[in-house]
Amino acid sequence: MSAAFRISPALWDKIHHFASFPQTGVSLQQMVLFGQHPSQGTLLKASQFLAEELPVRLAHRVKELDELPHNLSDMPSIRKVKNWYAQSFEELINFPPVQLPQHLRQQLCSTSQDIFLPDSTPNPSLAALQDHDHPLFNLSRLKGNANGIGNVKLRVPLERRYYAKSSSIDWPPSVLDYNARFTRMLEAIKRRHDPTVTTVAQGVLEWKRSQNAKNIGLDIQAWLDRFYMSRIGIRFLIGQHVALNTQQPHKDYVGIICTKANVHDIVQEAIENARFVCEEHYAMFKGPPVQLICPPNLIFPYVPGHLSHICFELLKNSLRAVVDRFGHDAQDEKPYPPIKVIVVEGKEDITIKITDEGGGIPRSAIPLIWTYMYTTMTGQSIDQDFQASDFQAPMAGFGYGLPLSRLYARYFGGDLRLISMEGYGTDVYIHLNRLSSSREPLP
Repeated sequence: MSAAFRISPALWDKIHHFASFPQTGVSLQQMVLFGQHPSQGTLLKASQFLAEELPVRLAHRVKELDELPHNLSDMPSIRKVKNWYAQSFEELINFPPVQLPQHLRQQLCSTSQDIFLPDSTPNPSLAALQDHDHPLFNLSRLKGNANGIGNVKLRVPLERRYYAKSSSIDWPPSVLDYNARFTRMLEAIKRRHDPTVTTVAQGVLEWKRSQNAKNIGLDIQAWLDRFYMSRIGIRFLIGQHVALNTQQPHKDYVGIICTKANVHDIVQEAIENARFVCEEHYAMFKGPPVQLICPPNLIFPYVPGHLSHICFELLKNSLRAVVDRFGHDAQDEKPYPPIKVIVVEGKEDITIKITDEGGGIPRSAIPLIWTYMYTTMTGQSIDQDFQASDFQAPMAGFGYGLPLSRLYARYFGGDLRLISMEGYGTDVYIHLNRLSSSREPLP
């Protein structure tokens, strides 16, 4: 077993330097336009962008993980995650750059005049992710995509760094080799961080036990929101880059983004998966029925994995609520009331409403449902060997399903809202931004 990674003083200096730069948010629209016809040159430009952007994002997280309030930074699992982030940061900044002749460097740095990346728009979720009253999280406000003010250093605009007109250039084999090696490194980094959600959750549990705390405070809640939102963004950028470099071209996909994501098919698959998990968990022959009301040909550009994750988690909640309210044997005496999933398309949003008759949530508990580690299930513990990239354990009661699902919805400018009628049931609304122009919310 290899020795535990330790952050040297020299590495800390580099982390603080990179953390002084603002992060650069990208939109779904920009990623689609960039990756539609990737050449080795555009993939090289993307590699160079990520070699610059990912260390900045990782440095922000390492610095935060080291400065958490209430001694949370001292928890063994939090230190473990901090070291993962620092190790990935070190690997990225030490990755040897590609050597190119002068004329190719000039062409790579030139900006195309006939094709450009459109401006992204501010993500409405950003304000919700910032705690302006806490000194640790009072981050400098950013102007536009990449320009900072105050003590934050300036960076070159996104389109200058992330697009190169290179289809007509004959790139040398060294570029292909560099792209392949960089992609393999990103795959290894992604694997290293697979257990991050569960390990941070374990760290919060360690802290709660050490403090004998029933729930976490608003400052830790706000940090978890920001940390997990950042993680979604890092994994999206890595997953998109790896897919562009390794997957065969598909007419409906640009990397992991489906340009014609069929909402009906994605939701239907989530329904089937959630019902299967419910029936397995409760040892039932047939779980509560789920009715899907959705136009069969409703398509828009999105990451299917994100939408599937959101719907699956919410449907698990509804199925569990219905079974807990009506009992495991309801189908023998009286049928379960159906859970209804209604999908509509507006000018700005595609909205998915999930309606159940699972008894609802008391009004006093509504604020708590967005709190990490809040759950109605007993016996919280996390297996140290549990390596899932997100909480997908059957009917898991770790209290992560709702808050994480809201982050996935907000990542591209959507949202998740819940209205409950205690004694009857709950309606959950998933709002998806169909314009795809909102950039990532990067606090």
